[in-house]
Amino acid sequence: MSLREKIEADFKKALKEKKELTLSTLRMLRAALIDREKQKRFQLLSKESFSEEELANRVKLSDEEIIQVVSSQVKKRKESIEAYKKGGREDLVEREEKEIEVLKNYLPEQLSEEEIEKMVKEIINKIGASDIKDMGKVMKEILEKIKGKADGKTISEIVKRLLSK
Repeated sequence: MSLREKIEADFKKALKEKKELTLSTLRMLRAALIDREKQKRFQLLSKESFSEEELANRVKLSDEEIIQVVSSQVKKRKESIEAYKKGGREDLVEREEKEIEVLKNYLPEQLSEEEIEKMVKEIINKIGASDIKDMGKVMKEILEKIKGKADGKTISEIVKRLLSK
């Protein structure tokens, strides 16, 4: 079962069970996925022309692309949580946290900071990075290796810390 099929099945299940929070979260996720497909369609059509069938096949999001969309939705909610905390809106903080829990069902198992640090150290040794100027090279390598298994902000902080030593 593809990730898209899992999302659709969970949506139908939430609809039948009348789980309002899960339902609204999955509605927003489905809308974000459709938006990403529209962007992809526009990019493809701006480069060359395709038959409608071929275009439909090329526009379908891979599981990897869906994970990117889910990750960005989680990131948006984390940013909202910070803003709501500053504004003293605990009711909204709680809702955003619950939505993140729903979205995490569609992300791969997240790596611990220790696991990320170990991988970053390996990459630093592999490419011979010595100071903060090499951060871009290290980030490029680690992001390709991790893909959705960790938050970019956390990875960035670990890379900075290790390269600053």
